[in-house]
Amino acid sequence: MLNRRKFLITGSSALVAGSGAAMAAETLTLWGPAAVPSVVLAHAIASGSLNKLGVPVAFKAWRTQDDLQAGLSSGGMQAVIVPTHVASNFYNRGLGVLLVNVLTRGLLYVIAGEDCHRLADLVGKNLIVPFHNNMSDFVLRSLLKRAGLQIGKDIQLTYVGSPLEAAQMLLSGRAEAALLDEPAISTAILRSKSGDRRLIRAIDCRAEWTRLMGGNGILPLAGMAVTRTFVEKYGHNGLVVLQEALHAAADDVSAHPSQISLSQFPDLGILAPVLAEAVPHSNLCALKASSVRREVEKSFSVIAAEDTRIIGGKLPDGGFYAL
Repeated sequence: MLNRRKFLITGSSALVAGSGAAMAAETLTLWGPAAVPSVVLAHAIASGSLNKLGVPVAFKAWRTQDDLQAGLSSGGMQAVIVPTHVASNFYNRGLGVLLVNVLTRGLLYVIAGEDCHRLADLVGKNLIVPFHNNMSDFVLRSLLKRAGLQIGKDIQLTYVGSPLEAAQMLLSGRAEAALLDEPAISTAILRSKSGDRRLIRAIDCRAEWTRLMGGNGILPLAGMAVTRTFVEKYGHNGLVVLQEALHAAADDVSAHPSQISLSQFPDLGILAPVLAEAVPHSNLCALKASSVRREVEKSFSVIAAEDTRIIGGKLPDGGFYAL
């Protein structure tokens, strides 16, 4: 039998071990794609500004749309950077996903050779597009249509399975132009400098969107989303802490891209030279979702004209905007 002293020691050890297990179980994992907006999230974590949530915070990258869908559906992802249309789709399906903010004013470009500067310059070219029927694809098709260009007649679109494949086809000369976002763009441009064909950001889709669709220079493709479980656990104050941390981090990353270290976030896989090249063209921000509702709804309306299912069948109502 244990004597009283051994009982107290054993009991204390069990309590310490138990509290450690509870702390590990309470770790909040924040998710994002291997893309530049996730640098904002990673920097917010590294800065310690998210410690106000009162739990340890970690970052993990999601790799594919299937990973994202599975994580949101299962509840395994409570706070995650997503394409804005994905958040709308989940919200409209009653799955409790809310949009906290928009993390970029636009980071989508057509990259091509130095002879291409306008949408009209794409006539007769083969344009490589990663992922058929995602938001970037719908944005591109909407821009081409508004510019009076016909797909299949004026411009040939070829769909591939990843930005890496698109960039490789472009670099090898098997394609003349590609629709990409950051950091794939900067990676391709930097690699082209050692080759025979120099690539440039030929067409800024945000600028073309503003020119052809109107608005105030925001093409809201990605933002931070949370589940109702997150709101139940951390409350409105948790949303405010998350928003303020991301806002400060976006400003810091934009102002000092060459000073941002991602060494503790190997999941991102973004090298320092690529980051320094990509950030100035990524238009990073952390705009409260409700403050850009008009721009979000405009983008949703345009892409839903092609297929309403991409946003869950309808524009989300006001409850979609967490802040």
